Amino acid sequence: MKNELGRKKDAGPLWTLSPVVLWLLAFLTVPFIIVIIMSFLTRGVYGQVEYTFSGEGYLRLLNSTYIKILVNSLKISLFTTALCLIFGYPFAYYIAKAPKKYRALLLMLIVIPFWTNSLIRTYAWITLLRTEGIINSYLIKLGLISNPIQMLYTDGVVLLGLVYTLFPFMVLPLYASIDNVDKAYLEAASDLGAPPVKTFLKVTLPLTMPGIVAGCLLVYIPTLGLFFIPDLMGGSKIMLISNLIKNQFLTARDWPFGSAISIVVIMITFVFIGVYFKLSGNKRAEVI
Repeated sequence: MKNELGRKKDAGPLWTLSPVVLWLLAFLTVPFIIVIIMSFLTRGVYGQVEYTFSGEGYLRLLNSTYIKILVNSLKISLFTTALCLIFGYPFAYYIAKAPKKYRALLLMLIVIPFWTNSLIRTYAWITLLRTEGIINSYLIKLGLISNPIQMLYTDGVVLLGLVYTLFPFMVLPLYASIDNVDKAYLEAASDLGAPPVKTFLKVTLPLTMPGIVAGCLLVYIPTLGLFFIPDLMGGSKIMLISNLIKNQFLTARDWPFGSAISIVVIMITFVFIGVYFKLSGNKRAEVI
């Protein structure tokens, strides 16, 4: 009887974790393996997938055009992450230091706009920024400009759309990290005569590094895959790696090449994740 109870007790964690394991297998592991296999196949004359193994998709990525698109995508992703961090950290710090009764309201102000579909919000930005849009109309009426400013279909406006869309993903983990900083460390620094700026740089910033890392990952990784913002706000002038992947699957019907690009992007993402975790681990060790 005891043995039977022991076996049931041992099997408890297995039954608890099994839905998560099945979910990961069905929607992460298996699709990932399919994409890897697909990346080594070849495209037929009519766009069908032929089961002939080849590394052609990866070799095509060495073309200077695709390298330029990849580098430009990584650059825009890094700029987006940096801007979200620069604007998001003070914002999260202000919320964390605000009186408790206002914090929920301030957090709601961040989240409420995102109850609307992201496509609708992107079209709203287009209405504001287009040549005959609201901003240009008011600038002309006020006499500040004589001709409309071309704001849409530029790198800058794509960056604006990405920062706007991913800003909450930076603020929320930063807020949680700043709010969890032990006040005893700050009081100890103050008692030892450290000025506020030095306390922030030597105590608060290192202790909130996990939040910074989490926020950077939550912004950087989706930025590489958000193809609809470059499509709508950048038009045909802006081609990022996400648009290139989408075009291979939906337009060119070259699934092997699209899969090869996806695998390369995933590998680059893993490298950045490893670097981020290494840096954050070192910072935590220094603080301890």
